[in-house]
Amino acid sequence: MSADPAELGRRLRERDRSAAPAALNMIEDRSRAGRSRTAELLAEVSPAALGGEAKAQIAGVTGPPGAGKSSLLSVLLPLWRAAGRTVAVLAVDPSSKRSGGSLLGDRVRIEHDPADDGVLIRSTAAGGRLGGLAVATREAVDALSPAFDVVVVETVGVGQSETDVEDVCDQVAVVVQPASGDVLQFLKAGIMEVPDVLVVTKADLGEAAVRAQRDLTQALAALGSRDVPVIAVSSVSPPTGIEELRLALDQHHERLDLAARRVHSRRLSALRELAAERGELALRALGGRRGAERFLAGQDPAADVSALVAALEREAGA
Repeated sequence: MSADPAELGRRLRERDRSAAPAALNMIEDRSRAGRSRTAELLAEVSPAALGGEAKAQIAGVTGPPGAGKSSLLSVLLPLWRAAGRTVAVLAVDPSSKRSGGSLLGDRVRIEHDPADDGVLIRSTAAGGRLGGLAVATREAVDALSPAFDVVVVETVGVGQSETDVEDVCDQVAVVVQPASGDVLQFLKAGIMEVPDVLVVTKADLGEAAVRAQRDLTQALAALGSRDVPVIAVSSVSPPTGIEELRLALDQHHERLDLAARRVHSRRLSALRELAAERGELALRALGGRRGAERFLAGQDPAADVSALVAALEREAGA
């Protein structure tokens, strides 16, 4: 017998983490019936049902392949758990073109105690979004946020994901490694406005890591982004810089106006999803981007792309 979506949503709202795997399975069903069930589940964990935004710290971790993201999370997880915080990690992998499933299985690479029910690690597919995030990832974050203290979205940074992850998460840590060309590519990519924290991995390399940290700090200063910390870390035992990184993420989260950040992020995501699913003509039918933004501004704070699609269908039927 299939799980009841509303019941799963209620269990997540009541912080029953055992409901998370079944909820994620439901969200990954992208059939018409699956999407309807997902909508029912998400209604139970919406800001209206929760009485406000979920309190979880939603952190994005992105960076080039091989930068050390999984190793970083393997040493960051124990710090969160030692502080009594439950953690869910969504590791976003490139999608299989045949099955739509994830290929890399990042959860295998993140070290953790499989018997610890305070940790959930799940690989999820990018949905063919060129390194970006599939709609299912955004929905998974919404489902997990009421049940866990920290929700991490780990994604391979190959262009689109750096901006996509900013739309989904409260904060973004961009990970680069020294002596690999990552720093130069990062500077060229023009995404210096995205990170809330910059992480230089493999600090045990010594001078190369120091140079990378200095170059990034100078680049941020040149752009007037002096409040973005650049932290050098090493995941090699004994790890270094990890506690500093955890504190930087916590302090950033404490300063945030969560409600404003999440409403803004939902609206940006809705506009992007509408353009990706229906094309720019759909935006024009709503009066262009500004018209769509005005429409969303008059909706419930939890309004997403489905609200825009409903508006389009009303326009078409008028």
